[in-house]
Amino acid sequence: MESFTKVHLDDQQLRALAASTFGTDTAIISSKELTGGFFNTAYDLELSDGRSVILKVAPAGETETLSYEKDIMRAEVEALRLVLAAGKVPVPAVYGFDESLRLIPSPFFFMEKVGGDPYNEVKDNLPEEVRVSIEREVGQYQRLINGIKGERFGLFGQSPDTPTKTWRETFTAMIHSVLDDGQRLGAVLPASCDEIRRGLEGFLPALEEVTEPRLIHWDLWNGNIFVKDGAIVSIIDWERALWGDVLMEYYFRHFENSPAFFEGYGATFDNPNEQLRIKLYDLYLDLILVIECYSRQYKDENHIRWAFENLQETLKAFVGNDTIKI
Repeated sequence: MESFTKVHLDDQQLRALAASTFGTDTAIISSKELTGGFFNTAYDLELSDGRSVILKVAPAGETETLSYEKDIMRAEVEALRLVLAAGKVPVPAVYGFDESLRLIPSPFFFMEKVGGDPYNEVKDNLPEEVRVSIEREVGQYQRLINGIKGERFGLFGQSPDTPTKTWRETFTAMIHSVLDDGQRLGAVLPASCDEIRRGLEGFLPALEEVTEPRLIHWDLWNGNIFVKDGAIVSIIDWERALWGDVLMEYYFRHFENSPAFFEGYGATFDNPNEQLRIKLYDLYLDLILVIECYSRQYKDENHIRWAFENLQETLKAFVGNDTIKI
């Protein structure tokens, strides 16, 4: 999708970035800008040394973004390196990361190009038994990701000097930050930010049950799962990784309903406390999906309406049915 946050590079800039990572003896044979992402810019490059690589470029520093999106490229690189070192989940290797802003006014990194296709692009053409197998595998990998323990709650790229907080304190700050972004950007929401904050209060005590920080991918939707020959070959886009509650993961959201995922994950989450937390995390994601339409200046009216209507439905659990319509 076309987004205001994307940075477009010319051939000279691409050559300079490649030379900084791979050396001046390595040339770019071909380049293609990828259009599937919503935030960063990505290029598919063929190099003269025979490698195929992906270049990801973050928005420039002056670009309007949501507060939680600050420094998320560094978060992605750190998360990729951590998961790759653990050796249990297939992720692309990182070849080089540069946030000096010396060559271009944006952080960038090069990573291995993975094989296969995004699962969302091929899912509908796969036999049911293959889809079941893949989604069971998603659950297995999700459990492995969530098995990595952290020392603090919060966004992955957050400074290690950040004061230690409980999960309740951390998530409350996260969702309030998104609401603050909505007010700053003049976002039209189905209810006022003050109404939403008041509606949250009865749900927040449920967060106190979460006491152990776990690695959360958070953006593990089907577009970030690459499959080949009926199996997962790589999991990408770790920029929104955080240390938090496993129930924040995408396959627990109301968008998905995959028994095979839960079979692979090996656990169900249906007690009252877990259901309250699920509703909170649904709200958090649905708020972001609406408010980022304003920072990224999306033009797709169908997407804007879809995001608003999702949030409108989710908000019924928090502020009742007296919400405005778009």
